[in-house]
Amino acid sequence: MNELEKCMAGQYYNCHDKIFLEFKSNARTLLRTYHDLAYDQKEKKRAILKQLFGGIGANVSVGLPFICDYGRNIYIGNNVSVNMNCTFVDCNKITIGDNVLIASNVQLYTAAHPVALSERLTPDWNPKTEQYFCRTYALPIKIESGCWLGGGVIVLPGVTIGCGSVIGAGSVVTKDIPPNSLAVGNPCRVIRSINEGEPKCTK
Repeated sequence: MNELEKCMAGQYYNCHDKIFLEFKSNARTLLRTYHDLAYDQKEKKRAILKQLFGGIGANVSVGLPFICDYGRNIYIGNNVSVNMNCTFVDCNKITIGDNVLIASNVQLYTAAHPVALSERLTPDWNPKTEQYFCRTYALPIKIESGCWLGGGVIVLPGVTIGCGSVIGAGSVVTKDIPPNSLAVGNPCRVIRSINEGEPKCTK
């Protein structure tokens, strides 16, 4: 497997491999252009986002500033609002469904490192190599349709937030959240079911 295949498979990979540096360079070039556009230059903004993201639906807005790692691993559905100052670390796939609200300062992190120091450090590392000094892996994040993530929410690698769920402001989501749930806290926990008496979101 090459380094990109390792990354997408959730295995340790060399995040300083040439392919990832090219992804970062391309994303930063596009983001510079995006940030220079005026608020009302919507057609030009959409053209940049179509180049930056892996996929984008209709009626999508991404507020400024916005930061992502590669861009190419971000897939956004229809009717999605990403408010200002959000960070998407898309080393692995970030999938956002339809009718999703993402408030200001939300952070989606697909990248991670081992907890134990002995596992985290790259064996026999030396500065002459282009390899990173610690081990890195990445796991996908999925935000299903109909979700609302409140201000300052952090979503950790490998998490799925189920359809129709709401995550309270400031929460740190460390594990999957089932559909149609209101969840809050650090670590984020379900406090009650929502959307009762309505057609429940099942997508």
